[in-house]
Amino acid sequence: MAIGVPAQQQQVRQAFERQNPLSDRFGMKAFHHIEFYCGDAINTASRFSWGLGMPMVAKSDQSTGNPVHASYVLRSHDLTFVFTAPYATHLAVAADKVQRLSAPPTSPLPGFDADKAYAFFRAHGMAARAIGIEVEDAAAAYEQCTANGGTGVLAPTDCGNGVTVSEVAAYGDVVLRFVSYGQGVDAHSGAFLPGFQDISAPKGAGGEAWPATYGIERVDHAVGNVWDMMEAVERLGGMTGMHRFAEFTAEDVGTVDSGLNSVVLASNNEVVLLPLNEPTYGTKRKSQIQTYLEQNVGPGLQHLALKTNDIIGTLRLMKERSHMGGFEFLDAPGEAYYSDLPARVPELTPQQVSELQELGVLADKDDQGILLQIFTKPCGDRPTFFIEIIQRIGCEDAVELPGGQVQMVQRGGCGGFGKGNFRALFKSIEDYEKKLGV
Repeated sequence: MAIGVPAQQQQVRQAFERQNPLSDRFGMKAFHHIEFYCGDAINTASRFSWGLGMPMVAKSDQSTGNPVHASYVLRSHDLTFVFTAPYATHLAVAADKVQRLSAPPTSPLPGFDADKAYAFFRAHGMAARAIGIEVEDAAAAYEQCTANGGTGVLAPTDCGNGVTVSEVAAYGDVVLRFVSYGQGVDAHSGAFLPGFQDISAPKGAGGEAWPATYGIERVDHAVGNVWDMMEAVERLGGMTGMHRFAEFTAEDVGTVDSGLNSVVLASNNEVVLLPLNEPTYGTKRKSQIQTYLEQNVGPGLQHLALKTNDIIGTLRLMKERSHMGGFEFLDAPGEAYYSDLPARVPELTPQQVSELQELGVLADKDDQGILLQIFTKPCGDRPTFFIEIIQRIGCEDAVELPGGQVQMVQRGGCGGFGKGNFRALFKSIEDYEKKLGV
């Protein structure tokens, strides 16, 4: 059953205004995609496809004439994941010889370097390499970033069909990849970038796309772990103009054995949200952020919050597959957490609280709306990258579309980022790390 907020509560929260200086140095629209480097792209992509309900929609590999790497593209609504693994170097060399050295083998991913991809995987394991952001002009985004303290990784590159891509360093080996479409270019004309081959999703027994979507809509926020949060905030904020949306300190976490400090950076439209965490020190246990940084061999993308409009329905489908090649979830908090929940989030009915407890979902609220959230266990061999499934409730504004139609649009960050759940979440992560002995 989908969970909603009474109309009178929505009206109260709609009156709240966050401070937004509209300081972006270039136009940012939304998250475009997330690219992961891995050692075996087809098997990794298949696992995420099954676990998250994301059919494969495009590919670039040896079957499409790419001797450099294998890349597979998954999609659920506006969420796009790309999984890339380099082929053995001799395959590219052999292909080059076949072409009589007329031109080196090319990749549809501009700037792709097989040696660097190998080095990335050796250091970090399966991990996010690129946070793709759709912008109004990828060339202007690159110029603004590099002129304001950012480090260029890929100069603006014409990918064909009116698509331009550029990259700047974010943190560690992770890049911000800007993607823009020329005037009159349909951003949905292909499943991914030019040079990728669109494919039809596999069919289930009833002829439907397989796997059918589990209701995940898009990336809500992408969280990075760094050694020095303020340095990263000043650098990323300085080069992009993104503003501070929320902040948390160790005191916000409560009486737990380890802590963090966190700042959330937001675009003008507050759709692109980039939280940054750093470890705190002097606690009983090593901060879980420090554990991540050690296991990941440096800064990186810690987790992605994926938004659904029906977390109960999404989780029922995901949990059916948890022990069949899908994703497992962290242990749910104890009975006391759900006994206290009606007092903390009174908008929830007893039946809704019961459903949340059944599935292990956490609930929190701010002065605008409600946040429902749950976290998977790490998605790979190392205790590093994981996924958060969330639903935001409330904070809707009427927006007039071309033609006079009115659409209700939810404000970014509605319900916050789970500040009230930090204690329960940290306890679950700490218990999991104790089992691993890290």
